[in-house]
Amino acid sequence: MKKIILILFILIVTAIGYGFYIKNTGEELKGDRVIGLAVLAIAFVFMPLFIIYRSRGKKFKDYMLTKENFDKMKEKDEVRNKKN
Repeated sequence: MKKIILILFILIVTAIGYGFYIKNTGEELKGDRVIGLAVLAIAFVFMPLFIIYRSRGKKFKDYMLTKENFDKMKEKDEVRNKKN
């Protein structure tokens, strides 16, 4: 999965660069289309794959503001305040 994401990222960055190159050589409409497709690929292909890859195996409850997590944050804050 990591290699697929890396290859996809390189392809998207290359497509954006190629789009700017085409845009500067005179075919502005074609360059805009290539850049636009690359941006769409970032938004709808790359980012979901990246988020799935990075969040695999993590508990989402740890990142939510529940009563238990709020109490843990209060305890950590109290410990920090006692040290200072």
